[in-house]
Amino acid sequence: MSAAELSGDTHPTARRIVLLRHAKADWPEVSDHERPLAERGRMDAPIAGRKLAETGIAFGLALCSTAARTRETWKLAVHELPHRPRTVYEERMYEASLGDLIALLNETPDDIDDLLLIGHNPGIHALADALAGTTEGDALARMNRGGFPTAAFAVIGFSGSWKSVEHGVGTLVEYWAPHD
Repeated sequence: MSAAELSGDTHPTARRIVLLRHAKADWPEVSDHERPLAERGRMDAPIAGRKLAETGIAFGLALCSTAARTRETWKLAVHELPHRPRTVYEERMYEASLGDLIALLNETPDDIDDLLLIGHNPGIHALADALAGTTEGDALARMNRGGFPTAAFAVIGFSGSWKSVEHGVGTLVEYWAPHD
């Protein structure tokens, strides 16, 4: 029996997953994992952070890929948030498949209501598309039209346990992209 059932609370917990793609990266002579942000990325990341702050979501946890461009994006974006969530740098997010990302979501502790993932395409776009069983307004059309560019984010709401996250479980409630 779950804690909610023991307490008599039969309403599933409302949760949000925010998927942020890293900002624009440069292409110097380094390994892909070590690519830093380009000048445009260093300008877009704080803007994305301000837009994340405007959502009013108080993230309980941020999972960030270990790649240099995602770490740098997060470092620039997090300063714009009203409070800094606990951050875990997760190596499994680098080059993660859709299945890998869903598995990470399924491992999230149930005391976390709102989760932020900072990662890469094609995985971030595929995850947003897969989780969005429904959508509010034109968010899905805009997301798919734009191809989930760098520094873009999607907000997906769902109810229930993190272990229940699967295809079509959520509602795409917001999509934002710079230069849109």
